[in-house]
Amino acid sequence: MSEILEVIERIIEELRAEGMNPDIMLAGPQFIEYSKDALKQMNLKIYRIEELGYDAVIADSNYLGQIKKASRRVSVEPLLEEKEVWNELKKLDV
Repeated sequence: MSEILEVIERIIEELRAEGMNPDIMLAGPQFIEYSKDALKQMNLKIYRIEELGYDAVIADSNYLGQIKKASRRVSVEPLLEEKEVWNELKKLDV
């Protein structure tokens, strides 16, 4: 869970470094399910968007859709896949 929190915080810092003020997150249901503990620590307004699935978009609501650099997309799917691989390796007892 700390991995996704680190990724979200890094994205927020990148947006701030570019002069943006990230204040919203558009998130898919699977992203919310996997990240719910991390999201409680974020000071973002979160909107659930079914079509995003395992992804989320962190953005500055004042510029979303106007300029490309106003948002960043993140996915938890690679983290889940990595976790599954480690679980399978543990089962093999190697």
